[in-house]
Amino acid sequence: MKEAIRKVIEHEAQAILNIPVEDGFIKAIELIYSRVHEKKGKLVASGMGKAGQIALNIATTFSSTGTPAVFLHPSDSQHGDLGVVQENDVLLLISNSGKTREIIELVELANNLHPNLPLIVISGNPEGVLAKVADAFIYTGNPQEVCPLGLSPTTSTTVMTVIGDALVVSMMNKIGFTAKDYAKRHHGGYLGDKSREKAKEKAEAEKEENGTGLS
Repeated sequence: MKEAIRKVIEHEAQAILNIPVEDGFIKAIELIYSRVHEKKGKLVASGMGKAGQIALNIATTFSSTGTPAVFLHPSDSQHGDLGVVQENDVLLLISNSGKTREIIELVELANNLHPNLPLIVISGNPEGVLAKVADAFIYTGNPQEVCPLGLSPTTSTTVMTVIGDALVVSMMNKIGFTAKDYAKRHHGGYLGDKSREKAKEKAEAEKEENGTGLS
């Protein structure tokens, strides 16, 4: 049993290492920065099923680290929730197959509301419909699922999560996001306390450094 568990972990770790780091990452970061931080729009993330859960995680992590983002369920978008999309936003769409019907319909509906919204697509299919309409395409490497049936989203969602983390951390570095900034957005819990401690430590270190420089 332990050996079987180890093989699962090794399989997923290798899939992460095999993620192609291509220009799509850079284009995505530039689009998010331009639309959210320069034009004051937001990131709208979407996906169906397990991919949707990853999209939700990415959106909330972006929001807590200085890049306003929301999750839009593709089905709910057809029942009024599309109204959350504004003209300066950027869409982040996740679909392993690259041809998820609800996501393709979301693209069409969003374009009808606000033409030419930029699209960032994370997918395991570079030949899919979504990849072809993307302004920034990020390829997962299409890893084989570790699920013994080869069906349940397992390795693919692990890779999607890591890609999301890479985008979030890159944006934090680009905007110079600090512990003080984090504390303003995360008041409660352990992370709130930790971020305020870090911000205080940095402020005291800077004060000491400035004091030393003046003496």
